[in-house]
Amino acid sequence: METPLTAKIRPDGEMIDLAAYERAGGYQAARKAMRMAPAEITELVKKSTLRGRGGAGFPTGQKWSFVPLGPAAPRPKYLIANADEMEPGTFKDRVLLEGDPHELIEGMIVAARAIEAERGYIFLRGEYTDAAARLSRALAEASAKGYLGRNVFGSGADFDLRLHLSGGRYMCGEETGLLNALEGKRANPRAKPPFPQVSGLFGKPSIVQNVETLCNLPHILDKGADWFVKLGLTGDGGTKLYGASGKVKKPGCWELPMGTPLRELLERYAGGMRDGVRFRGVLPGGASTDFLTADHLDVPMDFTAVAKAGSRLGTGTMIVLDDKTCPVGMVHNLEHFFAQESCGWCTPCWSGLHWAEEILWAIESGRGTPADFDRLDHVTKMCGPGNTFCALAPGAVEPLQSALKYFREDFERHIREKRCPWRNGQ
Repeated sequence: METPLTAKIRPDGEMIDLAAYERAGGYQAARKAMRMAPAEITELVKKSTLRGRGGAGFPTGQKWSFVPLGPAAPRPKYLIANADEMEPGTFKDRVLLEGDPHELIEGMIVAARAIEAERGYIFLRGEYTDAAARLSRALAEASAKGYLGRNVFGSGADFDLRLHLSGGRYMCGEETGLLNALEGKRANPRAKPPFPQVSGLFGKPSIVQNVETLCNLPHILDKGADWFVKLGLTGDGGTKLYGASGKVKKPGCWELPMGTPLRELLERYAGGMRDGVRFRGVLPGGASTDFLTADHLDVPMDFTAVAKAGSRLGTGTMIVLDDKTCPVGMVHNLEHFFAQESCGWCTPCWSGLHWAEEILWAIESGRGTPADFDRLDHVTKMCGPGNTFCALAPGAVEPLQSALKYFREDFERHIREKRCPWRNGQ
């Protein structure tokens, strides 16, 4: 089984330096990209079926195709790596940032060539201090060799790449909120259109791309689109960094073929449930996805199949719910996080999420009433797609709406017994 994204990561946990990265074939894809026409790179990425690994799964090459090219295009253009990994339960990008930062840098050189970007930023979560130190070292190494800055690889093209540490808000992960934060403004979302590909950072054409997405690019250029497509088990090509947290025996992160079944991830790689607990459900793609249950364990973990099952692949990092953990308390904890992280820009989000949090806490504290079901149902609709300015609130209510669907008896028991059964002993 091929693992291109993690093949160069050292087992001792230290980062791979520039010399070792190049001995393993590093920066050859970037050199190749500089000999290709920008549109040629985009077509290759389209053919590879690479989709964004940050959660939305939008086709990468198609996203690039909206950027104006040629001498008449506005300048400068920007490429931004979204490394603001603040989705609860998600830690996949950290593996790449700390273990192989040169892979990200090379991927950004390739993407910058495709969209003719002269400037780039790595927008990094402020708490990722080890990643910041290693990225700074890798950027210094690449700059010293002339791989960044002016006249990259003697191509005549410039690409100035810098590290930016985030102030630390979940909203910064939304691409237009990220752009505002990068400009020194409050991280509120922007109205679309115009889209960032046309008017992004400082009003110039910009692409914001997830870390894992960018790290795939050197391998696509090196081995081709057909090779990448064949890595996947379903219609989505490539490998995927899958993760698992919760009461499993071996929580962790693994690079596996796209479309690996949920059951295989849970039982083989995560080692199954810990002794004394049973599986009840899973948030398959981080905290802002809908629960799946035991009926869905044979679902392939790709964008299409997980959507058909009623959830989203998201970041591909599972949060596992067991039978000794209160689902009401779990969802309350998530809604508390999302309510805190709302930027306050639109009423359904800042008001609705706080309302949901208060209702859930009342149920968890033994003060719930049957009328709370109607209230929570109203909140999930009010915060749903099309009713808010960005995707924060719709994602935030996904675990809530699915918990009400699959674990309604647990909510009813809280209200009937006026207590949390898990807190006081079932």
